[in-house]
Amino acid sequence: MAAIAFGALAAGGASGAAQPAQQIANHFSNVRTMTGEFVQFGPRGEQTGGKFYLERPGKIRFDYEGAARFQVISDGSTLVVENKRLNTVDIYPLSKTPLKLLLDERIDLGSANLQGVQQDEDLTTITLADRQMFGNATITMMFDAQSYDLRQWTITDAQGKDTTVMLFNVEEGVRFDPSVFSIDYRRVNSLQRGDN
Repeated sequence: MAAIAFGALAAGGASGAAQPAQQIANHFSNVRTMTGEFVQFGPRGEQTGGKFYLERPGKIRFDYEGAARFQVISDGSTLVVENKRLNTVDIYPLSKTPLKLLLDERIDLGSANLQGVQQDEDLTTITLADRQMFGNATITMMFDAQSYDLRQWTITDAQGKDTTVMLFNVEEGVRFDPSVFSIDYRRVNSLQRGDN
């Protein structure tokens, strides 16, 4: 599950980032909040799902359903991956994960982060990376070519393993209570120490 924090199609050169691709990136950057359902496919073919919440910049939450019993929360600076079944947590600076590129205030395709753009009839695929921050990890976002809506993303980790998240039943412009993205650091620190 931690792969959702790091983990694609490593498209070729980004020399011809077309204007429509930047328009899509601008449209997505203007979406301040989103919520809906997701299905996640892990690198070993495992499938999980649940609800997600996103607020730009930097905030995201995944509540996994069923036996997965995982929760992933970013409060804008820190990303926490909690395994509720095992009572364990992993903590990462958001700035050190490719999710930062998805959650940035603005997606700038003119930056050195752009790895490739592929435009098809139905989808536009944009691959971003930051070698200094994430090494060989990339994030590939797929947008509807007509509506510009985000359909899915794939995070490829430094070992080349893919984790794909597909979105559906998405609502935009939702107001969230601040508690949605709050992290109980006392509890997290206690779990890290094994005080459970």
